[in-house]
Amino acid sequence: MSSPLKTHFGRPQRFLIFSLFIFSFLGHLQAQHNSLDLIKTRVYNSIIADYSDHSVKDKETHFDDGAIDTILSEFDGEKWPYIHYDDVSREGFDNGIHLNNLVKMAVAYKVGSSKYFKDKVMLGKIIDGLRFWCDRDFIGENWWNNQIGTPRSMVDLMLLVGDEIPQNLIVQAQVMINRADINKGGSRPGGDRIKVSSIAAKNQLFLNNKKQFDLIIDIIENEIKFVDWIGSEFGYTYSKSNRGGFDEFSKANGRGLQYDYSFHHRTDGVNNTLSYGLSWAQAFVEWAHYVRGTDYSFSAEKSKILVDYYLDGVCKTSVFGIKPDYGAKNRSISRPGSTKAFDNHIPEKIIAITDYRQEEMKAIIRLRSGKGVEDTTSHATFYWNSEHFTYQRPTFYTSVRLYSSRNMNMESPYNSEGLLNHHRGDGANHLYTRGNEYDDISPVLDYQKITGTTTVQKEKLPHYNEIKKLGLTDFVGAVTDGRYGAVGFDFKSIHDPLVARKAWFFFDDQYVCMGSGISSKSENEVNTTLNQCLLKGAVTVSSKGKRQAIEPGAQIYRDLDWIYHDKIAYFLPTPIDVSIQNNTSKGSWLNISKQIDSPKEIIGKEVFKAWINHGQSPDNATYQYIVWPNIRLDEVEEAKLNALETLSNTPYLQAVRHTDLHLLQAVFYKAGALTVGEDLKIQASAPCIIMVQTNQKGEIVKITASDPNRELSALVLTVSKKFKASGAQFKTFWNSEQNRSEILISLPQGNFSGQSVVIQ
Repeated sequence: MSSPLKTHFGRPQRFLIFSLFIFSFLGHLQAQHNSLDLIKTRVYNSIIADYSDHSVKDKETHFDDGAIDTILSEFDGEKWPYIHYDDVSREGFDNGIHLNNLVKMAVAYKVGSSKYFKDKVMLGKIIDGLRFWCDRDFIGENWWNNQIGTPRSMVDLMLLVGDEIPQNLIVQAQVMINRADINKGGSRPGGDRIKVSSIAAKNQLFLNNKKQFDLIIDIIENEIKFVDWIGSEFGYTYSKSNRGGFDEFSKANGRGLQYDYSFHHRTDGVNNTLSYGLSWAQAFVEWAHYVRGTDYSFSAEKSKILVDYYLDGVCKTSVFGIKPDYGAKNRSISRPGSTKAFDNHIPEKIIAITDYRQEEMKAIIRLRSGKGVEDTTSHATFYWNSEHFTYQRPTFYTSVRLYSSRNMNMESPYNSEGLLNHHRGDGANHLYTRGNEYDDISPVLDYQKITGTTTVQKEKLPHYNEIKKLGLTDFVGAVTDGRYGAVGFDFKSIHDPLVARKAWFFFDDQYVCMGSGISSKSENEVNTTLNQCLLKGAVTVSSKGKRQAIEPGAQIYRDLDWIYHDKIAYFLPTPIDVSIQNNTSKGSWLNISKQIDSPKEIIGKEVFKAWINHGQSPDNATYQYIVWPNIRLDEVEEAKLNALETLSNTPYLQAVRHTDLHLLQAVFYKAGALTVGEDLKIQASAPCIIMVQTNQKGEIVKITASDPNRELSALVLTVSKKFKASGAQFKTFWNSEQNRSEILISLPQGNFSGQSVVIQ
């Protein structure tokens, strides 16, 4: 007789299996609860660290009570009289300072090294301040304050001292915290859903609601994804987000992480990588760090997307990976300190989460720690979904900001910020060798002479409600193989009767700026600005071979060969007149932002500004200048520009060849042919931007091409050289009768339309 435990379907075995299942299930639940406790502790410690003004010495945290002393000295028992509690406008609502002060007080109450540690008088003041807010429930005109700002501070306060707060205040606080609702309008995809979800997740930790926490953490992780841009079919500004209620509003509609690693917060196609996109990444990294090593850990796939976006999106849109590019910023330039250097909090957390691309992340940490330039990545990057180009070498960083019929030119002046940003998307070409060239220049900036732009000079800019508009031209784009690149811009001004064909050609030590077909029906002057930045040191110019250090002031200098300022030389192949200003410019933060905390006083800053005047109503005017960053003044006169050969600068074709690099770059605004020397002719079947790399023998070894119009499925290039190669994206045919190669290149489609194709 067999043993009962060996009976296949016997009751004892079924009971054993059931018992094991229950044991396993209970063990899993216990592990999840342990994970929840660990995550809650991590969140608590993070709040302490974020709000503390502390220093670390001998592995002990020493809290600085000075700031808390000031906060308490200004507290009248329930509020801070200097706060404008009645002003809940979009420009006002400094009420948030009240809750921020309470959180700081709560941190001091919880930190052992503070003199206020477990001080019951302090706790009483926190409760009195919270009661003042809860009794009035301040609602701002800007939804952000109600659905993100207030709930975020409130939930932090609950996680710190909620267990010591009267129950009736907790109930009132929950009403305000729950306005961070993942099922309401503020939780639209993009930069805000993750913020709202983060608040909701923290609140469930406070409430010990595991079921709701599980749901929300799943939402957070699944928001790490690429989004299809709705404009690929209907145009970049087509959106149903304001129709059909929240169901339509909650759809991505192009909001979120783009396939080129830029970021769109709204349905306008404006690049938000360094604003909403940065906070999007920060929130995800924060949660990935909270849940690491627990049952809630993010998947490797999601972690890789985060790392790729941070390195290829955020860092490559930043100067040396250290500071935000002024040219990539939107309305935030009207806030003091908006271009301050990044810290290492995000990359250090990423390294703790995953070892994917860890060496590159460590290089960013070293750069931000001031360890030198040896870790600087040389790159040429084009964000084709956002019309933004960045270029970096160890000694300089530069960018070109563009817009087309596929996207808007600039973020709207929400909350009355960025009131003069009309021309900041018109081919702005900011340049850095140090990184602080444009720090807080905004209040004194001449907004009709943005670096790199060609602009009609007006008595004043249009109303700020006219800033944001859809572009008028399709031909906007760039070509890049990852190291070198060229940009083409069929510029049609959305504000003035002005057209121009503008191009930039980037090499290792210099880049070439070209304009042609510059025409305007306006009777006003049209200017192209070489640079407008903070003045640093002397300005030297050369005319007809004679150089001079110019006096401070503003005047026109005749027949200039070159201009030199702050380690940058601007060479003019054909001597022309250039206007230069090198003195004090004045302005006010209040002129560009009507926020309640905008400084109102008139300030002055020393500014360098150089521009070419094309005259009134120009007709087919041109310009060309060569920028050589990081060059000494004593090297300028001996600088060799022979390697840079201008092949064409017309409204139909702009092209440059660098003979030392054996690299040709060309912008074809229409189908046409380009003759290069005696033995090379290139013909394009359609508008395109191309790069052709040859070896020392003159043999073609690589071709890179893109379609700025985003219309072609294929491009045919014909070259008068034998080019024998084949690949997944191209075919070549040798025409022996005509002695030429015909190259059929398949071009990217859909979310990748506008991306470059490299064949070699």
